[in-house]
Amino acid sequence: MSDSHADKLSTIRHSTSHVMAQAVTRLFPGTRTAIGPAIENGFYYDFLFPKPLTRDDLPAIEQEMKRIIDSRQDFVRVELSREEALRRFAEEPFKTELIAALPEGETITLYENRDAAGALMWADLCRGPHVANTREINSAAFKLQTIAGAYWRGDESRPMLTRIYGTAWETPKDLKAHLAFLEEVEKRDHRRVGKELDLYSIHEEAGAGLIYWHPNGGRMRVAVEDFWRQEHYKAGYEILYTPHIGKAWLWEKSGHLGFYQANMYSPMQIDNQDYIIKPMNCPFHILIYKTKGRSYRDLPLRWAELGTVYRYERSGVLHGLLRVRGFTQDDAHIFCTPEQIEGEIREVLRFSLNLWKVFGFKEIKAYLATKPADSVGEAARWDQALESLRKAVEAEGLAYEIDEGGGAFYGPKIDLKIQDALGREWQMTTIQFDFNEPERFDMTFVDADGKEKRPYMVHRALLGSLERFFGVLIEHFGGAFPPWLAPEQIAVIPVSEAFNGYALEVNAGLKARGLRVSAETGDARLNAKIRACQTRKIPYMLVAGEREAASGTVSIRLRDGRQLPAMAVDAFGDYAAEKIASKSLEL
Repeated sequence: MSDSHADKLSTIRHSTSHVMAQAVTRLFPGTRTAIGPAIENGFYYDFLFPKPLTRDDLPAIEQEMKRIIDSRQDFVRVELSREEALRRFAEEPFKTELIAALPEGETITLYENRDAAGALMWADLCRGPHVANTREINSAAFKLQTIAGAYWRGDESRPMLTRIYGTAWETPKDLKAHLAFLEEVEKRDHRRVGKELDLYSIHEEAGAGLIYWHPNGGRMRVAVEDFWRQEHYKAGYEILYTPHIGKAWLWEKSGHLGFYQANMYSPMQIDNQDYIIKPMNCPFHILIYKTKGRSYRDLPLRWAELGTVYRYERSGVLHGLLRVRGFTQDDAHIFCTPEQIEGEIREVLRFSLNLWKVFGFKEIKAYLATKPADSVGEAARWDQALESLRKAVEAEGLAYEIDEGGGAFYGPKIDLKIQDALGREWQMTTIQFDFNEPERFDMTFVDADGKEKRPYMVHRALLGSLERFFGVLIEHFGGAFPPWLAPEQIAVIPVSEAFNGYALEVNAGLKARGLRVSAETGDARLNAKIRACQTRKIPYMLVAGEREAASGTVSIRLRDGRQLPAMAVDAFGDYAAEKIASKSLEL
C-alpha cells in the first residue's frame, strides 16, 4: 500500500469514528465522549455511557451512522482559543482535561459537522485531518465490530470507558476481504486451536499469565527443544543451566533493577537477604564467565540456555501464549574479542534465518536499532557494533529499516520480524550488543599483547520465547503442523472391531520406530473416526481392513483428504520417518 493510499484510508477511518460518535450521542443522550483515532485497519472511540452498552446495540448505531453519511455533512475545521474551547466542551470532562493539558500557545482546533443548509449537527475536539464531506465515506464499506473496556488515559485508577471498535474501507469489496481475513484469523487463534488440540491451559485461579503444557504440547516442545539443542551444538554453542532465583545485588549490579524494576517481582527473604526470581539469565552467565581467567584463545564463547524467567505484566495485557508472566527464552550470550565481533554477528544472523526457514517462515525483515539519546559505552564501540550489524544484514541480502534511536541504552541491536501465512508481521529474533554489563561486572580477557581487555558481549534470542513462538507457530499453521512437529503424527484406524488386533500390531511396530502413533480401536464408526482424526489434525491416517491385514499393508489417507497408494507397513514407516527426519513441511 502506498503512503498516499494509507493516508487516505486513515483519514476515512478517523472521519468514520466521528460519525460513529455523532450517532452514539444521538442514540444515547448523556453519553460523554473521550477520543476516537484511526488505527491499523479501522478505528475506535471511547465513551462513558449513562447505562451499559452491549453488542446488541451495534446494529442500531450502524444504521444511524448510515443516515448521517447519507445526509452529506461537511467536516469544517475551526480554530479557537483555549477559553472558547473550554466553554464549547464544558459538559465533556474528558475533552476539558485534554484541552487543559495542551501546551500554551498551541493552536486548538475542532471539527464541526454541518448539514447541506449549514446547520451545526455535531462538533469534536480534533487535530484532523478529515474528509471534506461524509459522502467520501462509503456507507457500505464500514462495520462496527466489537466493544471492550478501556481505562481513560490507560490508567487503572481512572474511569473505565466503553470502547467501540470498527473497520472502514474505500469499497465494499475491500471490507468483504478484510472480514474474510478476520474470520481466518479467528479460526487460527492459538487460544482456540490450543484448546481444540489439547496443547496447553491457563489457570487463573492458580496464577494469571502462567502456562500449563499438556502432553500434546509437551510432545511439541520436546521436538522443538531437541532440534534447538542439536542445531546449537552444530553451531559451536555450549548449553548452560542456571538457577531460577538469585540475590538482588545481581540485578542491582547489572542495572536491571534500576531500569526494569516495574516488570520484576518483589524480592523474597531467604537467610535475611533479598532474593529475586530471575527476569533474565545474563547475570548468571556472566558469573560462569568469571569463574576463571579468560584468554583471547578461549574466545569466542557461545553459551545458550533454555532459561525460564518471570516478568510482571499487567493483567489487562496478558494474551494466551503471546503475553505471559512466565516464559522460557531461547537465550544465548556470546563473549568475543573486538576482532571477532563482525563474524560472530553474521553467524548469528545466518543461524537465525536458517532456523526460521525450517519452521516454514521465509518472509523476514530486519530492523536496525541505533544509539538512543541516553546510552553507555564508548562512541567508537557503538560505531563498530552498528557497522557490524549493518554489514551482517546486508551480507544476508535482508531488507531492513533503520530504527533511529531504538537501541537499548547499553547497545545497538537487530530485530527480525517474520511474516506468517496470513501476512502478519511478528517481531521475534533479537541480536543485542551490550556495553554495560561487561563494564559493571568487570569482565576481562587477556589479549595477545598480554594486557587485560573488555570482551564484547552479545545477547541473542532467536525464537524469542518458546511460549510466544508456539503462539505464532500455531496461528501460522492453523494447528495443521508439519509431521515432525505434530503432537500426533499417525493414527491407525481399523475398519471394524475385527481388525483391532492388526491395528494394534501396526501401531506397536510404528511406535517402536519412535513415531508418535495411536490405534483408534474405539467403537465409533469408521467415518466418525476419520473425522475425529482430521479434527485433531493428524497428518497420516492409516486405514486397516481385511485386505490390508491379509497383505501386511495399510491404506494411507492424508490430513488434507488426499490419499497415497497403499504401502507395506515398513515402507510407510520409512516414508514417514524420512519426512520427519528431514523436517519436511509437506505430508
